[in-house]
Amino acid sequence: MREGTGNNFMSLQFAAKSENEAFARVAVAAFISRLDPTMDELSDLKTVVSEAVTNSIIHGYDSDPSGVITIKVGIEADVITLVVEDAGRGIEDLELAKQPLYTSKPELERSGMGFTIMENFMDEFEAVSEPGGGTSVRMKKRIESKKALYN
Repeated sequence: MREGTGNNFMSLQFAAKSENEAFARVAVAAFISRLDPTMDELSDLKTVVSEAVTNSIIHGYDSDPSGVITIKVGIEADVITLVVEDAGRGIEDLELAKQPLYTSKPELERSGMGFTIMENFMDEFEAVSEPGGGTSVRMKKRIESKKALYN
């Protein structure tokens, strides 16, 4: 994530295994910690990482652990750009998938709120998907802490 991502960035790839979801949350939280986010901001960011990674595992790769998930994070002043990508099966109808309570896996008792949560917890949200070509979720959030204003 170098293009237009600001003065600091990181990229992380890992197997599409459910046990790696917690790792992804902690890795992103550790990377952005220098901005001194509030507990609410940190909780929001960890939640959207969890939702995006879980979507990739369950929907993108149908829980196939051979899939790879990529997370990219960029920091520019007080704004975090977060991208979560997979090369999984993609989404047939992205607008339908963004509807609250919609899930393509009702047998797994999924809530269907992943995209809604991501959109509501972040300042900017964009999802791009191509059937058979994977999904990319790009989000931005401004950190309000005083420390972030001086970095």
